[in-house]
Amino acid sequence: MHKTSTAAIVGALILIVGGLRPAAAQVLINGAGATFPYPLYSKWFDVYTKVDPSVRFNYQSIGSGGGIKQLLSRTVDFGASDAPMTDAQMAQATDSILHFPTALGAVVITYNVPGLSTPLRLTGPAIADIYLGKISKWNDSALAALNPGVSLPDQPIAVCHRSDGSGTSFIFTDYLSKVSEDWKKGPGRGTSVKWPAGLGGKGNEGVTALVQQTPGAIGYVELIYAINNKLPFATVRNHDGAWVAPSLQSVTAAAAADAAKIPADFRVSITDAPGKDSYPLSSFTYLLVYTHQSDAVRGKALVGFLRWMVGDGQQYGPPLQYAALPAALVSREQAQIGKIVMPGG
Repeated sequence: MHKTSTAAIVGALILIVGGLRPAAAQVLINGAGATFPYPLYSKWFDVYTKVDPSVRFNYQSIGSGGGIKQLLSRTVDFGASDAPMTDAQMAQATDSILHFPTALGAVVITYNVPGLSTPLRLTGPAIADIYLGKISKWNDSALAALNPGVSLPDQPIAVCHRSDGSGTSFIFTDYLSKVSEDWKKGPGRGTSVKWPAGLGGKGNEGVTALVQQTPGAIGYVELIYAINNKLPFATVRNHDGAWVAPSLQSVTAAAAADAAKIPADFRVSITDAPGKDSYPLSSFTYLLVYTHQSDAVRGKALVGFLRWMVGDGQQYGPPLQYAALPAALVSREQAQIGKIVMPGG
């Protein structure tokens, strides 16, 4: 029988223990909010795990209102919203909150009108009257006048809107409040409003499904949802009276037209922007982050992602129908990222 040396036993134990050591811990960053940019965020989170394999993301696409609520309760590391937070919401926070525009997108008016092959033309006041219940049939004289030569059916309009607190709804109602006094005095603007008529769907996904399933329906969704689901969308008459379809170019034009109005905190509306090429339902979408981070490891990982997002990450927006941020805005955001403070900092 061979005697095993003490040195050999110790060496074997070291090898075993070393083999049992866990891999480097991964950092999980939790976020919640807007469905409007969800296709882009999903892509970013997937790509970034290859840029920094130590980071993983858990994002709940629950609507801008839900994202703001979760951020205020500090149950997530970042919120996501298509609407900038209001002063009242900011006052509820336990710390200052920074807004980071992530991309530019378009809210489109989509519809399901059997037999209609020509793209629909709509004005802001007409859209408002449809959602106020004043225009209730597709062959209404007001719609016929906007679409000469087009045969519109004698069919009721089924209005579809969001049922949840939504940044997409904020963009939509913010626009209607600018172009319709009746809308401004009535439902007004907000992530949630009291809808005068219609069916509610949860998320851009829910409204998309409602429009698909309901003959005679009209709804508002982010551009990529309409494209992915092969739904038509309207051309809208803009602030300068031009008929403009939603596109990367027309969304960028809207941002450029209002560039001088973008404040230091980035809380701005660019709906109904001037300029013949501007699409009127354009908007920034935002990530919302506390200035003072509660966890250094997650905070540093989040800062790394934000710097990548406004830099190399911008290339992933256009293929998904989100316009990239203007270069001048990116440099301002990089400076704002530097304001994020870690514990003890």
